[in-house]
Amino acid sequence: MPRRILVIEDEPGIRLALKDELEFEGFEVEVAVDGVTGLAAILRSPPELVVLDLMLPGRNGFQICEEIRTREIRTPIIMLTARNQEIDKVRGLGLGADDYVTKPFSLAELVARIHAVLRRTHTHDDSGILEAAPIKLDLRKHSAFKGDIELQLTDTEFRILTLLLKRRGDVITRDDFLKQIWGEDVYVTHRTVDTHVAALRKKIEDDLEHPAYILSVRNVGYRFNENITRS
Repeated sequence: MPRRILVIEDEPGIRLALKDELEFEGFEVEVAVDGVTGLAAILRSPPELVVLDLMLPGRNGFQICEEIRTREIRTPIIMLTARNQEIDKVRGLGLGADDYVTKPFSLAELVARIHAVLRRTHTHDDSGILEAAPIKLDLRKHSAFKGDIELQLTDTEFRILTLLLKRRGDVITRDDFLKQIWGEDVYVTHRTVDTHVAALRKKIEDDLEHPAYILSVRNVGYRFNENITRS
């Protein structure tokens, strides 16, 4: 049975091009022309993935993202944005988007990102618990906690945190992140890694100006602080 993708996009040309390309790729495609009908479609029957434009009439992409994550709907979201400001990307990822593509974009790039996100979503075959107090990951249930509080992580954020905990104390380069999290067939850059880490930090750090868990290694990458102890 084809995987169902919902495209929420108000620009007719982009909407039609996406529908045609994704159907050619073998997906079942549903479209919505504004934020209100798009959100209703998700709540009625969550698809396997949402391609979500940021600037929409009715309700914008930020509001839709926040609403469905508040309802604990974990459907992967790829956000389309004409804005190229880092703050918009960080905000979208922080609200629950799994990836973003800046307009104008190539259909080939977007399709590659869709396949990568779906592949990551459906290949969680790890089992067990990873813990670096107070952070705890249940790999089987795909849940994350900081103390007694469950963290609302996107799939990408969960995978980044899993890699950091599995290699706790080791420096993980941005190239390592790209290879392990996104794969070699997806067109992403080091800035993509930085943006996702920034969004993840917002969810686990107590002081963003002085991170205690995810430490930066200048010009190289990141490592999870091996000296964290339960207070």
